[in-house]
Amino acid sequence: MTRPELEHLIRAAGAILGEDAIIVVGSQAILSLADADQLPPEATWSVEADLIPWDDPDERKADLIDGTIGEGSPFHETFHSYAEGVS
Repeated sequence: MTRPELEHLIRAAGAILGEDAIIVVGSQAILSLADADQLPPEATWSVEADLIPWDDPDERKADLIDGTIGEGSPFHETFHSYAEGVS
C-alpha cells in the first residue's frame, strides 16, 4: 500500500462515518510518518490498513468500516486495498 492509497482509505472511512479523524494502527501506520519512497519495499506490500474510529464503545463504527470498505468489499475489488475496522 502506498501513502496515497492509505489516505484514500482514511478519506473513505471518514466519509462513511461522517468523521474527520481516524486512527491508523498496525504496519501501515508507518506510512503516515514517513515518505514511502524512503521505506523498504516490504513496508508497502500490505493491501490492508487497520483503522480505529473515534468514540466507538459498541464497535458499530468498526463493523461499518469492515462492511463497506473491508476485505472482499466492492471498494477492495475496485481499488485493491481495504480497511479493517478495529476497536
